[in-house]
Amino acid sequence: MAQSKFRKTFFGYAALPIWLALATYGLTELFSRYPGFTETVYSQTIYPAFAFMLSFLSKWVSFSLDDAFYGLLAVFFIVILLLTIFKKIRPGRFLLLLVQTLALTYTLFYCFWGFNYYRTGINNRLQITKSKPDSLQFVRVFEHLIDQTNESCCTFEKMRYKSVDSLVEISYKKNASFLKIHYPQGTRRTKPITLSNFFAKASIAGYYGPFFSEVHLNDSLLAIEYPQVMAHEFAHQFGITSEAEANFYSWLVCSHSDSKYLQYSANISMLDYFLSHGKHLRKFPDLIHRINKSVIDDIRKVQKHWEALRSEKIEKVAGKVNDVYLKTNKVEKGIADYFGVVQFVMDFETDSLAQQRADEMEYKERKP
Repeated sequence: MAQSKFRKTFFGYAALPIWLALATYGLTELFSRYPGFTETVYSQTIYPAFAFMLSFLSKWVSFSLDDAFYGLLAVFFIVILLLTIFKKIRPGRFLLLLVQTLALTYTLFYCFWGFNYYRTGINNRLQITKSKPDSLQFVRVFEHLIDQTNESCCTFEKMRYKSVDSLVEISYKKNASFLKIHYPQGTRRTKPITLSNFFAKASIAGYYGPFFSEVHLNDSLLAIEYPQVMAHEFAHQFGITSEAEANFYSWLVCSHSDSKYLQYSANISMLDYFLSHGKHLRKFPDLIHRINKSVIDDIRKVQKHWEALRSEKIEKVAGKVNDVYLKTNKVEKGIADYFGVVQFVMDFETDSLAQQRADEMEYKERKP
């Protein structure tokens, strides 16, 4: 009798989610050790099929299926907890249901998207030489970025939000070969974050929902931020998990667009990263004077906007949670990974062959 119960508990249907989770964990260890294998088998073969299937389902619904999923999980946990408190189910049953649900969620997360955390790094994937720039090289790229931002500066009063979506898609399609992505790889229908005000307090402008391949944007976004944030979240849908890499994809796609809106949105966002990174430079005051007043005004406008919305306590907690989440997925720098985009831009801007290859591939896509 005891042996039968043991088999039912550990080898029956009830244990299946747990075994799946253990198998998934084993795959994370395997994939993390062999990124080339992960890139070929999962990121370039299996994941695009998941992205296509999940986004095909989610595009027919206007609200976020991912947010609904998270809400149902929360309700489920509350219900089984109450049933346990009122002795409608046994504590052992409660624990089993909890473990089964967490195990299934864990398995689905990695199967649908999470294994991309262990793919080949951007330098190997895009064949961009990793640079070790000195201060002079950094200042040279910094100045070039400032000039690009000044040149692309524009107002967003006439920008149509619906058209931005298609403009970003067009640019991703043109640059797909260089960025090593399968285009279109599903559908990208942007959806508002269900609790936009709360997420704004945590300074979260957007996020990607892996369970239904959904792109979410905060309703609090300013027009000037909208194209860059959208392109960033699109990068996640293309299987780019690193925040720094998603920032690079967003910058390259938008800055290579024919649209001034996309160019300026990407350039001013990247300029903000360079400003934070270059504060120690002796030439920093001269670089600031090089920036047009209208650009500086826009940077301050964005900063003041989010400063008014954010809650220091909520932002701090959200930052810690995100930091733990990233480090759990072997992103060693945690939330500091966002600033890694400066290195990627330096790598690209100092690699003339990579730039030439990007231009040639884009030109081929432009040809009818």
